[in-house]
Amino acid sequence: MKPLPLPVFEALVADALDEVPAELMALLDNVVVLVEDRNPDEPELLGLYEGYALTERGWHYGGALPDRIMIYREAICEICETAEEITEEVTITVVHEIAHHFGIDDGRLHELGWG
Repeated sequence: MKPLPLPVFEALVADALDEVPAELMALLDNVVVLVEDRNPDEPELLGLYEGYALTERGWHYGGALPDRIMIYREAICEICETAEEITEEVTITVVHEIAHHFGIDDGRLHELGWG
């Protein structure tokens, strides 16, 4: 499917963030969620977490720039055939990247059904 307009896609990301339980959102620390068209190094990547997972932060963590979660609009739209599939994939990708912030790796996410 052709990419959704940026404001529409950003609204889907906001909706996906609203679906994350408030208790978990309260634990997100120093994280910003951004929408980009594609990852320049891996154009087929749907999302990316860059930063220090909570499980990796120690006494030395402080004054760091915010961790970043990138959701890639064109890559997600490219693998989906309908608007409903895009909505579902955005939610899966947002949850997947937030899980990385909590130190959950790809293997465990696949086991939990959040491929």
